[in-house]
Amino acid sequence: MNTDMVMAALNQAIADRNNPKDVIHHSDRGVQYLSIRYTEKMADSSVIASVGTTGDSYDNALAETVNGLYKTKVIEYLKQQWQGVSEVELATLEWVDWSNKTRIHSTIGYVSPFEFERRYYDSLTESDKVA
Repeated sequence: MNTDMVMAALNQAIADRNNPKDVIHHSDRGVQYLSIRYTEKMADSSVIASVGTTGDSYDNALAETVNGLYKTKVIEYLKQQWQGVSEVELATLEWVDWSNKTRIHSTIGYVSPFEFERRYYDSLTESDKVA
């Protein structure tokens, strides 16, 4: 993983959420997340950095689960077919898009994470109108 790859993901997340302000971005202490370009982009976008504690496994439980699913469903399943890094990158982007925008999840009412987040923010907007 390098800064360019995580920059692309950050830019996509910011665009998908219409340039949100004061959201918290949590990551580990990987050099790509602590790079000057990355931290400047977060500051310019009003994204608040939260970096996990070294050796603290609690921060990584969800990320490790998602990474395991990704490796099983994308990398292991399709590994015989890769012709180069660009194909892996495209498959990764497609999987992340599916995972966030289409995949339904029983814990959040059988909707996608993207839909759950949209409903949450819509409910805040409606509450503000009533007040």
